[in-house]
Amino acid sequence: MKTDLIIIGSGPGGYRAAEHAAKNGLQVVIFEREQAGGTCLNCGCIPTKSFCHAASLEHKDYAQALTHKNEVVEQLRAGVEQLMTMPGITFVRGTASFKDAETVVCNGNEYTAPHIIIATGSKPKLPPFVKNVQAGDCHHELHEKGGPAIVTSTELLDCDHIPQQLVIIGAGVIGMEFAGIFNAFGTHVTVIEFLKECLPAIDSDIAKRLRKSMEKSGIDFYMQAAVQQITEEGVTFERKGKTETLPADVVLIATGRQPNIEGLNLETANIAFDRQGIKVDPETLEVIRTVNEATSPNSSDVPHIYAIGDVNGQMLLAHAATMQGIKVVNSILQKEDRIRLDIMPAAVFTTPEVAGVGLTEDQCKEQGIEYVCKKGFYRANGKALAMNETDGILKLITTPLTPDGGGTIIGCHVMGAHAADIVQEVAVLMNFNATVEQLRDIVHIHPTLGEILQTTAESF
Repeated sequence: MKTDLIIIGSGPGGYRAAEHAAKNGLQVVIFEREQAGGTCLNCGCIPTKSFCHAASLEHKDYAQALTHKNEVVEQLRAGVEQLMTMPGITFVRGTASFKDAETVVCNGNEYTAPHIIIATGSKPKLPPFVKNVQAGDCHHELHEKGGPAIVTSTELLDCDHIPQQLVIIGAGVIGMEFAGIFNAFGTHVTVIEFLKECLPAIDSDIAKRLRKSMEKSGIDFYMQAAVQQITEEGVTFERKGKTETLPADVVLIATGRQPNIEGLNLETANIAFDRQGIKVDPETLEVIRTVNEATSPNSSDVPHIYAIGDVNGQMLLAHAATMQGIKVVNSILQKEDRIRLDIMPAAVFTTPEVAGVGLTEDQCKEQGIEYVCKKGFYRANGKALAMNETDGILKLITTPLTPDGGGTIIGCHVMGAHAADIVQEVAVLMNFNATVEQLRDIVHIHPTLGEILQTTAESF
Protein backbone atom coordinates (compact mmCIF):
# COMPACT_ATOMS: atom_id res chain seq x y z
CA MET A 1 0.00 0.00 0.00
CA LYS A 2 1.30 3.44 -0.91
CA THR A 3 0.34 6.53 1.09
CA ASP A 4 1.54 10.09 1.72
CA LEU A 5 2.72 9.69 5.30
CA ILE A 6 3.48 6.76 7.58
CA ILE A 7 3.51 7.24 11.34
CA ILE A 8 4.71 4.52 13.72
CA GLY A 9 3.16 5.06 17.15
CA SER A 10 -0.11 6.70 18.24
CA GLY A 11 0.98 8.60 21.32
CA PRO A 12 0.52 12.39 21.57
CA GLY A 13 3.21 12.94 18.95
CA GLY A 14 1.82 10.37 16.53
CA TYR A 15 -1.92 10.88 16.74
CA ARG A 16 -1.73 14.68 16.71
CA ALA A 17 0.61 14.58 13.70
CA ALA A 18 -1.81 12.23 11.94
CA GLU A 19 -4.74 14.54 12.66
CA HIS A 20 -2.86 17.64 11.46
CA ALA A 21 -1.69 15.89 8.30
CA ALA A 22 -5.15 14.55 7.44
CA LYS A 23 -6.77 17.96 7.98
CA ASN A 24 -4.30 19.35 5.45
CA GLY A 25 -5.09 16.79 2.79
CA LEU A 26 -2.50 14.07 3.34
CA GLN A 27 -3.33 10.37 3.37
CA VAL A 28 -1.91 8.88 6.56
CA VAL A 29 -1.29 5.33 7.78
CA ILE A 30 -0.57 5.15 11.52
CA PHE A 31 0.52 1.99 13.34
CA GLU A 32 0.05 1.09 17.01
CA ARG A 33 1.16 -2.15 18.66
CA GLU A 34 -0.36 -1.44 22.07
CA GLN A 35 -3.04 1.09 23.08
CA ALA A 36 -4.03 4.26 21.28
CA GLY A 37 -2.81 7.36 23.07
CA GLY A 38 0.60 6.03 24.05
CA THR A 39 2.34 6.21 27.40
CA CYS A 40 1.08 9.65 28.40
CA LEU A 41 -2.57 8.74 28.18
CA ASN A 42 -2.49 5.13 29.33
CA CYS A 43 0.26 4.92 31.95
CA GLY A 44 1.82 8.35 32.29
CA CYS A 45 0.69 11.96 32.52
CA ILE A 46 -3.08 11.47 32.55
CA PRO A 47 -3.45 8.68 35.14
CA THR A 48 -0.86 10.25 37.44
CA LYS A 49 -2.64 13.61 37.30
CA SER A 50 -5.89 11.84 38.12
CA PHE A 51 -4.20 10.40 41.21
CA CYS A 52 -2.66 13.79 42.05
CA HIS A 53 -6.14 15.30 42.11
CA ALA A 54 -7.51 12.50 44.28
CA ALA A 55 -4.58 12.88 46.68
CA SER A 56 -5.32 16.61 47.07
CA LEU A 57 -8.90 16.06 48.24
CA GLU A 58 -9.77 16.45 51.90
CA HIS A 59 -11.63 13.13 51.95
CA LYS A 60 -9.42 10.59 50.24
CA ASP A 61 -10.71 7.29 48.89
CA TYR A 62 -8.05 5.20 47.15
CA ALA A 63 -10.48 2.70 45.62
CA GLN A 64 -12.55 5.53 44.22
CA ALA A 65 -9.40 7.24 42.92
CA LEU A 66 -8.37 4.05 41.12
CA THR A 67 -11.81 3.70 39.52
CA HIS A 68 -11.86 7.35 38.46
CA LYS A 69 -8.38 7.06 36.97
CA ASN A 70 -9.44 4.09 34.85
CA GLU A 71 -12.59 5.86 33.69
CA VAL A 72 -10.64 8.95 32.64
CA VAL A 73 -8.09 6.89 30.71
CA GLU A 74 -10.77 4.82 28.97
CA GLN A 75 -12.72 7.91 27.97
CA LEU A 76 -9.70 9.68 26.51
CA ARG A 77 -8.44 6.54 24.79
CA ALA A 78 -11.83 6.13 23.12
CA GLY A 79 -11.54 9.73 21.95
CA VAL A 80 -8.16 9.06 20.31
CA GLU A 81 -9.50 5.90 18.68
CA GLN A 82 -12.42 7.89 17.30
CA LEU A 83 -10.02 10.55 16.02
CA MET A 84 -8.11 7.85 14.14
CA THR A 85 -11.25 7.07 12.10
CA MET A 86 -11.39 10.54 10.52
CA PRO A 87 -11.13 10.76 6.72
CA GLY A 88 -7.56 10.49 5.50
CA ILE A 89 -6.32 8.31 8.38
CA THR A 90 -5.89 4.54 8.28
CA PHE A 91 -5.28 3.16 11.78
CA VAL A 92 -3.48 -0.20 11.82
CA ARG A 93 -3.04 -2.26 14.97
CA GLY A 94 0.15 -4.28 14.99
CA THR A 95 3.94 -4.10 15.26
CA ALA A 96 5.50 -2.08 12.44
CA SER A 97 9.13 -2.41 11.37
CA PHE A 98 11.33 -1.22 8.54
CA LYS A 99 11.97 -3.55 5.63
CA ASP A 100 14.23 -0.91 4.12
CA ALA A 101 14.45 2.89 4.08
CA GLU A 102 11.34 3.09 1.93
CA THR A 103 9.15 0.28 3.26
CA VAL A 104 7.40 -0.48 6.54
CA VAL A 105 5.95 -3.92 7.25
CA CYS A 106 3.05 -4.69 9.62
CA ASN A 107 0.92 -7.82 9.93
CA GLY A 108 2.57 -9.21 6.79
CA ASN A 109 1.59 -6.20 4.66
CA GLU A 110 3.98 -3.68 3.14
CA TYR A 111 3.46 0.10 3.20
CA THR A 112 5.45 2.81 1.43
CA ALA A 113 5.40 6.60 1.71
CA PRO A 114 7.66 9.53 0.81
CA HIS A 115 7.59 10.58 4.47
CA ILE A 116 7.85 8.44 7.59
CA ILE A 117 7.57 9.58 11.23
CA ILE A 118 8.82 7.38 14.08
CA ALA A 119 6.87 8.20 17.26
CA THR A 120 7.24 5.05 19.34
CA GLY A 121 7.86 6.75 22.70
CA SER A 122 9.75 5.29 25.63
CA LYS A 123 9.49 2.79 28.46
CA PRO A 124 10.84 2.57 32.04
CA LYS A 125 14.56 1.91 32.27
CA LEU A 126 15.66 -0.68 34.82
CA PRO A 127 19.06 -0.25 36.53
CA PRO A 128 21.67 -3.04 36.68
CA PHE A 129 20.91 -3.96 40.30
CA VAL A 130 17.40 -5.10 39.33
CA LYS A 131 17.92 -8.67 38.22
CA ASN A 132 15.48 -11.23 36.82
CA VAL A 133 12.73 -8.63 36.55
CA GLN A 134 11.22 -7.32 33.35
CA ALA A 135 9.54 -3.93 33.12
CA GLY A 136 5.82 -4.55 33.38
CA ASP A 137 6.20 -7.69 35.50
CA CYS A 138 5.73 -7.36 39.26
CA HIS A 139 5.22 -11.10 39.82
CA HIS A 140 8.91 -11.84 40.07
CA GLU A 141 10.82 -14.43 42.04
CA LEU A 142 11.80 -12.10 44.90
CA HIS A 143 8.20 -11.05 45.54
CA GLU A 144 7.02 -14.64 45.50
CA LYS A 145 9.52 -15.37 48.30
CA GLY A 146 7.99 -12.67 50.46
CA GLY A 147 10.26 -9.81 49.42
CA PRO A 148 9.09 -6.42 48.16
CA ALA A 149 7.25 -6.05 44.87
CA ILE A 150 9.55 -4.32 42.39
CA VAL A 151 7.48 -2.17 40.05
CA THR A 152 7.75 0.62 37.52
CA SER A 153 5.30 3.50 37.27
CA THR A 154 3.13 1.41 34.94
CA GLU A 155 2.39 -1.26 37.55
CA LEU A 156 2.13 1.17 40.47
CA LEU A 157 -0.67 3.02 38.68
CA ASP A 158 -2.69 -0.20 38.82
CA CYS A 159 -1.80 -1.13 42.41
CA ASP A 160 -5.06 -2.25 44.06
CA HIS A 161 -4.03 -1.26 47.59
CA ILE A 162 -2.14 1.44 49.47
CA PRO A 163 1.39 0.19 50.26
CA GLN A 164 2.47 0.52 53.87
CA GLN A 165 6.11 1.22 53.02
CA LEU A 166 7.03 2.47 49.56
CA VAL A 167 10.68 2.96 48.64
CA ILE A 168 11.22 5.01 45.49
CA ILE A 169 14.56 4.75 43.71
CA GLY A 170 15.03 7.96 41.77
CA ALA A 171 14.04 11.55 42.55
CA GLY A 172 13.18 12.68 39.06
CA VAL A 173 9.74 13.75 37.89
CA ILE A 174 8.18 10.28 38.16
CA GLY A 175 9.66 9.53 41.57
CA MET A 176 8.70 12.88 43.06
CA GLU A 177 5.11 12.80 41.80
CA PHE A 178 4.49 9.28 43.11
CA ALA A 179 6.13 10.21 46.41
CA GLY A 180 3.61 13.00 46.88
CA ILE A 181 0.65 10.90 45.79
CA PHE A 182 1.20 7.94 48.08
CA ASN A 183 2.35 10.07 51.00
CA ALA A 184 -1.01 11.85 50.81
CA PHE A 185 -2.80 8.49 50.94
CA GLY A 186 -0.94 7.52 54.12
CA THR A 187 1.96 5.44 52.83
CA HIS A 188 5.36 5.82 54.49
CA VAL A 189 7.43 6.98 51.53
CA THR A 190 11.21 6.99 51.25
CA VAL A 191 13.07 8.35 48.22
CA ILE A 192 16.63 7.26 47.43
CA GLU A 193 18.56 9.38 44.92
CA PHE A 194 22.12 9.00 43.61
CA LEU A 195 22.54 12.71 42.83
CA LYS A 196 22.99 15.59 45.26
CA GLU A 197 19.52 17.03 44.65
CA CYS A 198 16.14 15.98 43.28
CA LEU A 199 14.85 17.03 39.86
CA PRO A 200 18.24 17.77 38.24
CA ALA A 201 16.62 19.50 35.24
CA ILE A 202 14.88 22.02 37.52
CA ASP A 203 16.41 25.20 38.96
CA SER A 204 18.46 23.93 41.94
CA ASP A 205 17.05 26.54 44.33
CA ILE A 206 13.49 25.53 43.45
CA ALA A 207 14.33 21.81 43.64
CA LYS A 208 15.84 22.16 47.12
CA ARG A 209 12.85 24.13 48.39
CA LEU A 210 10.49 21.47 47.02
CA ARG A 211 12.40 18.65 48.70
CA LYS A 212 12.38 20.50 52.03
CA SER A 213 8.64 21.08 51.71
CA MET A 214 8.01 17.40 50.95
CA GLU A 215 10.19 16.38 53.91
CA LYS A 216 7.93 18.45 56.15
CA SER A 217 4.97 16.44 54.86
CA GLY A 218 6.63 13.22 56.08
CA ILE A 219 8.60 11.95 53.08
CA ASP A 220 12.12 10.72 53.83
CA PHE A 221 14.93 11.50 51.38
CA TYR A 222 18.36 9.86 51.13
CA MET A 223 20.39 11.93 48.68
CA GLN A 224 23.78 10.95 47.20
CA ALA A 225 22.95 7.32 47.93
CA ALA A 226 23.89 4.42 45.65
CA VAL A 227 21.51 1.46 45.67
CA GLN A 228 23.39 -1.83 45.69
CA GLN A 229 20.69 -4.48 45.72
CA ILE A 230 17.08 -5.32 46.51
CA THR A 231 16.59 -8.39 48.68
CA GLU A 232 13.89 -9.98 50.82
CA GLU A 233 14.96 -7.61 53.61
CA GLY A 234 14.47 -4.50 51.48
CA VAL A 235 16.58 -1.96 49.59
CA THR A 236 20.29 -1.84 50.43
CA PHE A 237 22.24 1.30 49.57
CA GLU A 238 25.56 2.95 50.38
CA ARG A 239 25.68 6.54 51.60
CA LYS A 240 28.60 8.50 53.07
CA GLY A 241 30.60 5.30 53.47
CA LYS A 242 27.84 3.50 55.35
CA THR A 243 25.55 0.73 54.14
CA GLU A 244 21.88 0.74 55.11
CA THR A 245 18.88 -1.42 54.31
CA LEU A 246 15.33 -0.04 54.27
CA PRO A 247 12.35 -2.40 54.54
CA ALA A 248 9.63 -2.08 51.92
CA ASP A 249 6.61 -3.90 50.65
CA VAL A 250 6.78 -2.06 47.30
CA VAL A 251 9.85 -0.65 45.52
CA LEU A 252 9.27 1.79 42.66
CA ILE A 253 12.04 1.96 40.08
CA ALA A 254 12.01 5.54 38.78
CA THR A 255 15.51 5.78 37.33
CA GLY A 256 14.57 7.17 33.95
CA ARG A 257 13.21 5.98 30.64
CA GLN A 258 14.64 4.47 27.48
CA PRO A 259 13.47 4.73 23.86
CA ASN A 260 11.18 2.14 22.31
CA ILE A 261 13.34 1.10 19.37
CA GLU A 262 13.38 -2.69 19.69
CA GLY A 263 11.82 -4.45 16.72
CA LEU A 264 11.85 -1.41 14.42
CA ASN A 265 14.78 -2.82 12.41
CA LEU A 266 16.33 0.64 12.24
CA GLU A 267 19.54 -0.81 10.83
CA THR A 268 17.78 -1.80 7.62
CA ALA A 269 16.85 1.86 7.08
CA ASN A 270 20.39 3.04 7.97
CA ILE A 271 19.08 5.07 10.92
CA ALA A 272 21.61 6.08 13.58
CA PHE A 273 20.67 5.46 17.22
CA ASP A 274 22.11 4.71 20.64
CA ARG A 275 20.77 4.04 24.15
CA GLN A 276 19.49 7.63 24.42
CA GLY A 277 17.37 7.37 21.29
CA ILE A 278 17.27 7.88 17.54
CA LYS A 279 19.72 10.51 16.35
CA VAL A 280 18.01 13.49 14.74
CA ASP A 281 18.84 16.92 13.41
CA PRO A 282 17.63 19.12 16.30
CA GLU A 283 16.17 21.69 13.89
CA THR A 284 14.33 19.52 11.36
CA LEU A 285 13.95 16.33 13.47
CA GLU A 286 15.05 14.31 10.44
CA VAL A 287 16.88 11.18 11.50
CA ILE A 288 20.64 11.03 11.09
CA ARG A 289 21.38 8.53 8.38
CA THR A 290 24.37 6.18 8.44
CA VAL A 291 24.43 5.96 4.65
CA ASN A 292 26.97 7.88 2.60
CA GLU A 293 27.06 9.08 -0.98
CA ALA A 294 28.68 5.85 -2.11
CA THR A 295 25.73 3.77 -0.91
CA SER A 296 23.08 6.36 -1.66
CA PRO A 297 24.33 8.71 -4.40
CA ASN A 298 20.88 10.13 -5.17
CA SER A 299 19.36 11.75 -2.09
CA SER A 300 15.97 11.94 -3.79
CA ASP A 301 15.82 8.15 -3.65
CA VAL A 302 15.79 8.30 0.17
CA PRO A 303 12.45 9.23 1.76
CA HIS A 304 12.37 11.76 4.57
CA ILE A 305 12.33 9.90 7.89
CA TYR A 306 11.73 11.76 11.15
CA ALA A 307 11.77 10.80 14.84
CA ILE A 308 9.64 12.77 17.31
CA GLY A 309 8.91 12.59 21.03
CA ASP A 310 10.62 10.41 23.60
CA VAL A 311 12.17 8.12 21.00
CA ASN A 312 14.60 10.85 19.90
CA GLY A 313 15.71 11.53 23.48
CA GLN A 314 15.59 15.32 23.04
CA MET A 315 12.76 16.31 25.41
CA LEU A 316 10.76 13.63 27.19
CA LEU A 317 7.53 15.61 27.39
CA ALA A 318 4.15 14.82 25.83
CA HIS A 319 3.65 18.39 24.63
CA ALA A 320 7.13 18.38 23.12
CA ALA A 321 6.18 15.30 21.10
CA THR A 322 2.95 16.97 19.98
CA MET A 323 4.61 20.15 18.77
CA GLN A 324 7.50 18.27 17.16
CA GLY A 325 4.97 16.22 15.20
CA ILE A 326 3.05 19.28 14.05
CA LYS A 327 6.30 21.00 13.05
CA VAL A 328 7.37 17.98 11.00
CA VAL A 329 4.02 17.84 9.20
CA ASN A 330 4.26 21.57 8.48
CA SER A 331 7.69 20.95 6.97
CA ILE A 332 6.29 18.17 4.80
CA LEU A 333 3.50 20.52 3.68
CA GLN A 334 6.04 23.33 3.18
CA LYS A 335 3.92 25.36 5.55
CA GLU A 336 5.58 28.04 7.69
CA ASP A 337 4.97 28.20 11.43
CA ARG A 338 6.30 29.97 14.49
CA ILE A 339 6.74 26.89 16.66
CA ARG A 340 9.77 27.38 18.89
CA LEU A 341 11.00 24.08 20.25
CA ASP A 342 13.74 25.92 22.17
CA ILE A 343 11.07 27.35 24.49
CA MET A 344 9.60 24.31 26.21
CA PRO A 345 7.72 24.85 29.49
CA ALA A 346 7.52 21.89 31.86
CA ALA A 347 5.83 21.10 35.16
CA VAL A 348 6.06 18.60 37.99
CA PHE A 349 2.72 18.02 39.70
CA THR A 350 3.94 17.54 43.23
CA THR A 351 2.58 19.35 46.26
CA PRO A 352 3.58 22.12 46.02
CA GLU A 353 3.66 22.21 42.21
CA VAL A 354 6.85 23.08 40.32
CA ALA A 355 7.21 24.47 36.80
CA GLY A 356 9.75 26.24 34.67
CA VAL A 357 10.60 27.54 31.22
CA GLY A 358 13.83 28.80 29.71
CA LEU A 359 17.22 29.10 31.34
CA THR A 360 17.82 28.46 35.02
CA GLU A 361 20.29 30.41 37.12
CA ASP A 362 22.53 27.34 37.11
CA GLN A 363 22.56 27.21 33.31
CA CYS A 364 23.27 30.94 33.02
CA LYS A 365 26.29 30.54 35.29
CA GLU A 366 27.54 27.42 33.52
CA GLN A 367 27.22 29.03 30.09
CA GLY A 368 28.65 32.39 31.15
CA ILE A 369 25.44 34.25 30.28
CA GLU A 370 24.91 37.63 31.91
CA TYR A 371 21.54 37.77 33.61
CA VAL A 372 19.39 39.42 36.26
CA CYS A 373 17.22 37.32 38.59
CA LYS A 374 14.47 38.60 40.86
CA LYS A 375 12.29 36.62 43.26
CA GLY A 376 8.65 36.90 44.25
CA PHE A 377 7.00 35.09 47.13
CA TYR A 378 3.52 33.62 47.51
CA ARG A 379 3.29 34.76 51.12
CA ALA A 380 2.95 38.36 49.92
CA ASN A 381 0.07 37.60 47.54
CA GLY A 382 -3.55 38.07 48.58
CA LYS A 383 -4.95 35.13 46.59
CA ALA A 384 -2.26 32.79 47.96
CA LEU A 385 -3.14 33.85 51.51
CA ALA A 386 -6.84 33.33 50.84
CA MET A 387 -6.11 29.85 49.42
CA ASN A 388 -3.80 29.01 52.33
CA GLU A 389 -1.07 28.38 49.74
CA THR A 390 1.72 30.61 51.01
CA ASP A 391 4.52 28.06 50.48
CA GLY A 392 5.82 29.27 47.14
CA ILE A 393 8.45 31.23 45.24
CA LEU A 394 8.82 32.65 41.73
CA LYS A 395 12.14 33.39 40.03
CA LEU A 396 12.16 35.59 36.93
CA ILE A 397 15.35 35.75 34.83
CA THR A 398 16.14 38.37 32.19
CA THR A 399 19.06 39.72 30.23
CA PRO A 400 20.70 42.75 31.90
CA LEU A 401 18.79 46.01 31.72
CA THR A 402 20.63 48.92 30.09
CA PRO A 403 19.69 52.52 29.28
CA ASP A 404 19.17 51.37 25.70
CA GLY A 405 16.88 48.46 26.55
CA GLY A 406 17.56 44.87 27.49
CA GLY A 407 15.56 43.01 30.07
CA THR A 408 14.45 40.28 27.67
CA ILE A 409 12.82 37.43 29.60
CA ILE A 410 14.92 34.28 29.31
CA GLY A 411 13.56 32.12 32.13
CA CYS A 412 10.96 31.69 34.85
CA HIS A 413 10.83 29.03 37.56
CA VAL A 414 8.08 28.62 40.12
CA MET A 415 7.28 26.47 43.12
CA GLY A 416 3.77 26.84 44.48
CA ALA A 417 0.09 26.45 43.72
CA HIS A 418 -0.75 26.64 39.99
CA ALA A 419 2.93 27.02 39.10
CA ALA A 420 2.31 25.57 35.64
CA ASP A 421 -0.32 28.20 34.85
CA ILE A 422 2.01 31.04 35.81
CA VAL A 423 4.90 29.60 33.80
CA GLN A 424 2.65 29.16 30.76
CA GLU A 425 2.09 32.94 30.67
CA VAL A 426 5.85 33.48 30.65
CA ALA A 427 6.28 30.91 27.87
CA VAL A 428 3.90 32.95 25.73
CA LEU A 429 5.87 36.12 26.43
CA MET A 430 9.17 34.40 25.66
CA ASN A 431 7.84 33.21 22.30
CA PHE A 432 7.56 36.85 21.33
CA ASN A 433 10.86 37.93 22.91
CA ALA A 434 9.03 40.11 25.44
CA THR A 435 10.88 42.23 27.97
CA VAL A 436 10.28 42.59 31.67
CA GLU A 437 9.17 46.17 31.01
CA GLN A 438 6.43 44.91 28.69
CA LEU A 439 5.36 42.35 31.27
CA ARG A 440 5.20 45.06 33.91
CA ASP A 441 2.69 47.01 31.81
CA ILE A 442 0.29 44.08 31.27
CA VAL A 443 -2.85 44.33 33.44
CA HIS A 444 -3.29 41.26 35.68
CA ILE A 445 -6.60 40.28 37.26
CA HIS A 446 -6.90 40.90 41.00
CA PRO A 447 -6.84 38.83 43.08
CA THR A 448 -4.87 36.10 41.29
CA LEU A 449 -1.63 34.24 41.73
CA GLY A 450 -0.56 35.77 38.42
CA GLU A 451 0.00 39.02 40.29
CA ILE A 452 3.10 37.42 41.82
CA LEU A 453 4.63 37.49 38.34
CA GLN A 454 3.70 41.13 37.76
CA THR A 455 4.96 42.17 41.20
CA THR A 456 8.26 40.41 40.53
CA ALA A 457 8.56 42.22 37.19
CA GLU A 458 8.05 45.53 39.00
CA SER A 459 11.08 44.80 41.20
CA PHE A 460 13.52 44.99 38.25
